[in-house]
Amino acid sequence: MTSLWVIVPAYNEAARIGATLEALAAQTDTDFTLLVVDNGSTDATRSTVENFHGPFPTYVITEREKGVGCAVDTGFRHAIAAGAVHLARTDADCLPAPGWVAAARAALVSSQGLACGRITARRDEHGPLGRAFFRVLVTLAASFGRVRPAHRSSEYKAPYRMHAGNNMAITASLYEACGGMPRRPSPTDRTFLNRVRRTTPAIVHSRHMVVANSTRRIKAYGVVGTARWYLDQGSGSHSADPR
Repeated sequence: MTSLWVIVPAYNEAARIGATLEALAAQTDTDFTLLVVDNGSTDATRSTVENFHGPFPTYVITEREKGVGCAVDTGFRHAIAAGAVHLARTDADCLPAPGWVAAARAALVSSQGLACGRITARRDEHGPLGRAFFRVLVTLAASFGRVRPAHRSSEYKAPYRMHAGNNMAITASLYEACGGMPRRPSPTDRTFLNRVRRTTPAIVHSRHMVVANSTRRIKAYGVVGTARWYLDQGSGSHSADPR
């Protein structure tokens, strides 16, 4: 087994996960083990992964407790039990850039903590206006997070900076020390980041860790609903995980 594992939580992602798998197969660094955590899908997600043959070992496990946090936590702890030293995560509707794994590995080796990357909008889901709106939302959410009083407590060992769960990497030791991902539906990213911030200042941001993010939430929620989501105001009457 390799020391670096990539964890991908997935729920009813048969239409998209194939592209994610191909993006991982196109990495410049393929010395990792891929673990897909099927969160009780009712479509062909699991069989799509099982029929995939990439340049790295690939496994699928099932987590029936609903929620992306449950799937991520189960996957990370499964990988750690199997000997993983470094853990990276993306989502089943995302496209990691070819140098993503290499950049995540380098960031973890240098920091021995948590590494977060840069997210962009997928080009196959929205046109220029949709992608521009996504960029604005990410900027607003990052700014809001930095000034929010709950994120500025003296208990934190590192300043707040927006962390996207679909583009992160962490050492196994830190994951266990901070208590891991909250086992609940999305959103989980801010809670997890603050758990890490209470544990260590070893948090780095790598602009070489790039992941193209799905923008389908804009279609599902509309402009106002999506803005509320990114500003941590919840999903309202919408599902937290739009499919």
